[in-house]
Amino acid sequence: MDARSTRVDRAAAPQRQPTDLLGRPLHDLRISVTDRCNFRCTYCMPKEIFGRDYAFLPKDQVLSFEEIHRAATAFAQLGVEKLRITGGEPLVRRGLPQLIRMLADLRTPDGRPLDLTLTTNGAALRALARQLAHAGLGRVTVSLDSLDDAVFGVMNGVDFPVAKVLDGIDAALEAGLTPVKINMVVRRGVNEDSILPMARWARDAGVTLRFIEYMDVGHSNGWRLDEVVPAAELVETLTSTWPAEPAEPAYRGEVAGRYRYLDGAGEFGIISSVTRPFCRDCTRARLSADGKLYTCLFAVAGRDLRAVLRDGSTDEEVLAFLADTWVARDDRYSELRSQSTNDLPKIEMFAMGG
Repeated sequence: MDARSTRVDRAAAPQRQPTDLLGRPLHDLRISVTDRCNFRCTYCMPKEIFGRDYAFLPKDQVLSFEEIHRAATAFAQLGVEKLRITGGEPLVRRGLPQLIRMLADLRTPDGRPLDLTLTTNGAALRALARQLAHAGLGRVTVSLDSLDDAVFGVMNGVDFPVAKVLDGIDAALEAGLTPVKINMVVRRGVNEDSILPMARWARDAGVTLRFIEYMDVGHSNGWRLDEVVPAAELVETLTSTWPAEPAEPAYRGEVAGRYRYLDGAGEFGIISSVTRPFCRDCTRARLSADGKLYTCLFAVAGRDLRAVLRDGSTDEEVLAFLADTWVARDDRYSELRSQSTNDLPKIEMFAMGG
């Protein structure tokens, strides 16, 4: 690590936490470490578009671990308390435990460790879970859209078997990367029959299942509103089998609506960007693998943080760039979603870290 990459660590004084134009603080940062993935999920990277000849980012355009560390340290100075490592599929990034070790040393201005998490498809968790835990990763979220191999194969696009993902989840539990959360994107006509089997399994396995409404992210997934299974329908399906009650969010900006099973068998979550937008409490920024800073999942464009990190800018200038970006933020795409937003250019989800 060169001298310049460590200067943010030595910032003399904590920075005032910025708020955006809607009064939302900066609390969460999602960091994409690669735009590559070994799955071709239909809602993210459909194989018809992202085939063998697709040109992913060359190595010199991807942020180095030192650049990610410097950026994350600056974000922590501005109030970020939660870092989530994403992709693409983050576990395909070579040497990822080294980055986790670097980020695990970060602290908030008042000395608290950050909540360091990772979202993965689970394919490589059996091989890497213990290394990640030893490096300082706190917990993982695993994407799993069905327990049925045929349905899951349709969703993941490469016929990856469910059993290997379940084995990766077991590895995460054994390594202490808990609580393990499971994300299930629900797409009508494809996997809605998997809702109750997935919930039954999650209750038995002691993991928290979150159902995600199929979203209009990017342009490649062929999104249509009639393929969305609304949050209200999901809640009705689940509570008609296992009664549950709403639970309070764990913190401001938590994206999943939480429901607690009345029989004590844990909880489930609903991420309802389409039918119940939560823009007004969104506290999340996103850093893409090539160093673009996005302030909304449905962003039209990002700001080039990589250029700032590579042009000799001081740590104070990096902090100012981040703060200026956040205080100018007025994003609330999901609240405004209508015919007028249909034709807006959008960044693909895998490119900005989901």
